[in-house]
Amino acid sequence: MVHTGVHNSPGSNPNPTHMNKFAFGCAVVASIISIIFGYDTGVMSGAQIFIKDDLKVNDNQIEVLMGILNLCALVGSLTAGKTSDVIGRRYTIALSSVIFLVGSVLMGYGPNYAVLMVGRCIAGVGVGFALMIAPVYSAEIASASHRGFLTSLPELCISLGILLGYVSNYCFGKLTLKLGWRLMLGVAAVPSAILAFGIFKMPESPRWLVMQGRLEEAKKIMVLISNTEQEAEERFRDILAAAEIAVKAAGHDVRKNQGKSVWRELVIKPRPAVRLILIAAVGIHFFEHATGIEAVVLYSTTIFKEAGVMSNDKLLLATVGVGLTKAVFIVIATFLLDKVGRRKLLLTSTGGMVFASTSLAIGLTMVQRFGRLVWALRLSIVSAYTFVAFFSIGLGPITWVYSSEIFPLRLRAQGASIGVAVNRIMNATVSMSFLSMKKTITMGGVFFMFAGIAVVAWWFFFFMLPETKGLPLEEIEKLFGGGDARDGLEIQAKRVNNKI
Repeated sequence: MVHTGVHNSPGSNPNPTHMNKFAFGCAVVASIISIIFGYDTGVMSGAQIFIKDDLKVNDNQIEVLMGILNLCALVGSLTAGKTSDVIGRRYTIALSSVIFLVGSVLMGYGPNYAVLMVGRCIAGVGVGFALMIAPVYSAEIASASHRGFLTSLPELCISLGILLGYVSNYCFGKLTLKLGWRLMLGVAAVPSAILAFGIFKMPESPRWLVMQGRLEEAKKIMVLISNTEQEAEERFRDILAAAEIAVKAAGHDVRKNQGKSVWRELVIKPRPAVRLILIAAVGIHFFEHATGIEAVVLYSTTIFKEAGVMSNDKLLLATVGVGLTKAVFIVIATFLLDKVGRRKLLLTSTGGMVFASTSLAIGLTMVQRFGRLVWALRLSIVSAYTFVAFFSIGLGPITWVYSSEIFPLRLRAQGASIGVAVNRIMNATVSMSFLSMKKTITMGGVFFMFAGIAVVAWWFFFFMLPETKGLPLEEIEKLFGGGDARDGLEIQAKRVNNKI
C-alpha cells in the first residue's frame, strides 16, 4: 500500500501546488523528440532554396518534398497509438528517435532527389510517432494543476526546433551550395541518437502500467512524480477507478477491462460522450492547420519575397523572426494555460488569427496590384509575425494539450493518434497545395481564405470545447456527459460561479 505522509523521493516537494521536479524533467526529456521535428520543419523553409538550385527541381517537386513528411506522418501516427499501447510510452519515444535518426542521415547524404525523398518519408513516420506520444506521455505523468504546462512543452519544443532550423539555414547557408543544405538536414541525427539512449533513464507512464496490471511499478512511479504520498495515493486510486480495475482487500488481483475493442468504442459505435470527445479532438486538430500556420512557417521565405524582400540573407533573417516570435509566445502560453485556462486562450488566439490573416491578405494583395510598396511590405511582415504570435499563444499549444487530456484512459493513445492523423492530413494538404493555390487565387486570396476558416474555427471552439483546466484526467469525460451526468453539470456550475 502507498502510505499517507511526506516522502523524500526525487523531485518531491512538500507543497502539492508546486511543480514536481522529477515529472518536469521527464516531460522535458520526452519533448526533445519534438525539437527534432520542429528543426526538420523549420530547416526545410530555407533549405528548399538551395535544394532547388543544387538538384535542379521545380516548384511541384518542392511542394511534394515539403508535404510528403506529413503524409508519411499519417502512417506513423495511426501506428503509434497501438504501438504505445503494446510496448509502452517510453519505448515508443525511443523508437521514434531511431526512425528520425535514419531519416536524417539519408537526408544529409541526399545525392539526388529520390534519396532525399526516401529520407524525408522515413523522418515523416518518426514525426507521426513523436506528435502522438510526447503530449500523451507528458499528460499521463503530470498532476492536474500543472498538466497544461507540461503537456504544452512538446509544442514549445517544436517552436524551439523551428527557430533552430531557421538559425541553421542562416549559418549553413553561407557554406558551399552542395555542403550547406546537406548539413542543415543531416545535423538532426545527433540529438536523435542522444535521445534514443537517454530515454531509458525515464520511467514508464504509470497509467500505462496500470492498464497492463503492473500496479506495484505504477505506484512506485506515481510516488516519484507526486509531491506527497497522499497525493500519489489519491492519483493512483483515480487511475484504478478510471481503468475499471478491481482491487481486492487481500493484495491486488487485477481484472483487465474486457469488452469492445478500442476502435469499436472510438469510431464504430462510440458512447455519446466519446463521440463528442472525438469530434472535439478531430475538430481542433483540423482547424490548427486549416487556418494556415503551415503556410506561414513553411513558406515564410516565399511570403516575404512576394511582399518585397529580395536578398536571400534578408529572407532568411526574416524567417528567424518568425521562429523567434513562435518560441517567445509559446513560452508565454505555457505559463498561462493553467492560470487563464484553455478555452479563453483558444478563443482569443483564434480571434487574433482572423485579424492577422486579413491584414496579411490586404498587404499581399496591395503589393500584387501596385508593385513594391514600403507600407504594404511592413504590413505584411508585421501581420505574419502577429499571426504566428496569436497562433502560438493559444491554438498551437492547446491543440496538443486538449486532445491528449480529454480521452478516457483506455482510449487515450489511439484517440490521440486519430487526432494526429487528421493533423498531419491537414498539414500535408496545406503544405502541398499552398504554391498551387497561390498561382490560382493569388497569395492574398489564400490568406483571405484562411481568415474565413478561422472564423468557423472560433465558433466551433466556442460551442464544442468545454474548459478542462485543473481537472484530473479521470474526471474530464464528465464534461462531455460521460460517467454521472450530474457530476459534469456540477463541474460546469462551479466554473460559472468561479468565472472560469
